[in-house]
Amino acid sequence: MDDQGTAPHLSRITIYPIKSLDSTEREQSEVVEGGALSGDRAFAIRDDEGRYVNGKRTPDVHRLRTEFDDDLRAVTVREEGTDEAETFPLDGDRGSLETYLGAYFGYPVTVDRDSAGGFPDDTAASGPTIVSTATLREVASWFPGIDAEGMRRRLRANLEVGGVPPFWEDRLYADREHCVSFAIGSVTFEGVNPCRRCVVPSRDPATGEAYEGFNRTFVERREATLPSWANEAWFDGFFRLMVNTRVPESERGREIAVGDEVTILGERALEAAD
Repeated sequence: MDDQGTAPHLSRITIYPIKSLDSTEREQSEVVEGGALSGDRAFAIRDDEGRYVNGKRTPDVHRLRTEFDDDLRAVTVREEGTDEAETFPLDGDRGSLETYLGAYFGYPVTVDRDSAGGFPDDTAASGPTIVSTATLREVASWFPGIDAEGMRRRLRANLEVGGVPPFWEDRLYADREHCVSFAIGSVTFEGVNPCRRCVVPSRDPATGEAYEGFNRTFVERREATLPSWANEAWFDGFFRLMVNTRVPESERGREIAVGDEVTILGERALEAAD
């Protein structure tokens, strides 16, 4: 459902139940109390000082493979390149998972939970991130050896829009004083800013190996292909892609689904948001 030429529509929903680890797809998803999608970044790995153990901090994160049951009550974990997997409960006591991960990383960790809002990177725009499928294809074409699926795993967006050209999502933010309201089905979201990227997209999502020259190529191509509808005020640097959102309180508890129409509603003052 991602062919260009059709109406803009939601073509994919992806959540990342444990922050920084692998994803799982959904056909529909509820927006929870904190504005995130249900189950997205609901768990986070932290060290004994409370710091996140994530891809920004260590490439070891990339070599962990995870699979989740449908209701996110258990996770199966293995190291990349091995067939030895262990399954751990996510409900209740997560001590066995913490022991496994602590042995893997080489220091004690906890696996914390926040079902109401998860652990977003941008706490001021804590809604789901959004990008177009065409953008993933276009950006992948900048890098020999990376296809659209590989770029999807590097960029880790929650929502994909089909039926639109590359960089269509750059229509979903305004300047620093305004947001862009848009609807997915009957649920209203607010696009706040283009996401500033960290080191994670430059690494192989399976091994953590760095792609030589990734940042330089990305910045050069992003500047060269920045569409006329993008607000350049955000681009003091061009290492930005996909859009951070937030969800008005009135929309929380409602559901979106793959296939829902995506409609731009217009700008509004950012300070007037709920």
